[in-house]
Parts: sequence; structure tokens; C-alpha cells
Amino acid sequence: QVQVGESGGGEVQAGGSLKHSCKFSGKECANVNLGWLRQAPGLQREGVLCISWHGRRKYGQDSAKGRFTISRDNAENALYLEMHSLKPEDTAMYYCAADSLLQVTRPSCSPAYFKYSGQGTQVTVSS
Repeated sequence: QVQVGESGGGEVQAGGSLKHSCKFSGKECANVNLGWLRQAPGLQREGVLCISWHGRRKYGQDSAKGRFTISRDNAENALYLEMHSLKPEDTAMYYCAADSLLQVTRPSCSPAYFKYSGQGTQVTVSS
């Protein structure tokens, strides 16, 4: 059984920074793409940033690139997201997730490709 432990999130003012961390247990994640997804109230879940299983490709929303940084530590089975220059529109529940397949190249950071995800952590950005 795959378990996902998440930490991070919180409340900040616009322009602030936050960091998310998550660890997967019960599943070896070194050979799967990992990603950060988010869901704002009343909206569908969306992919924010993803990192390929080999770590050489990082992809996702243009609005996140340049402000957010995704990284992984395969030895720890961990995934991280550093968020800077936060905006009110970044307010959402953030989830880390693992791809359903091994060693695949995905065309986008779509939530449809992810099978395993955590319970989420809330990020609230005030203006």
C-alpha cells in the first residue's frame, strides 16, 4: 500500500515564499515521474510542476516556471516544491503525486497521469 506524507503549505502574503515536502512509502519512486498538483475551490485539479523519473526534465504551468522550483531525492523517495513570489491566485490545496507507470515520457503535467497522491496541504496567499 502506497502512503504519501506531506508537509509544508501555510498562509503568506503576496510575494512571500513557502516550501512543500513529501515522502512516498510502500512504493519505489526512483523510476516514476513525480509532480505537484493543486486544486482551488470550485475548480478542477491541475498540474503545477512535474519532474521526470530521471530528473532531467521539469515541466508544467508557465505561471509556475520562474517562481516555483521542483526537485526530487530518489534516495529519500522524496519530492519538494519551493514557491516564491506567491500570488493570491496560487491559493489552493497542493498535492504531491506519483505517476501510474514506470519510465514514461508524458506530454504534460496533467493530473490524469498520476495514480498516487497525498492528502494535500493548504496554501493561502493574501493580497
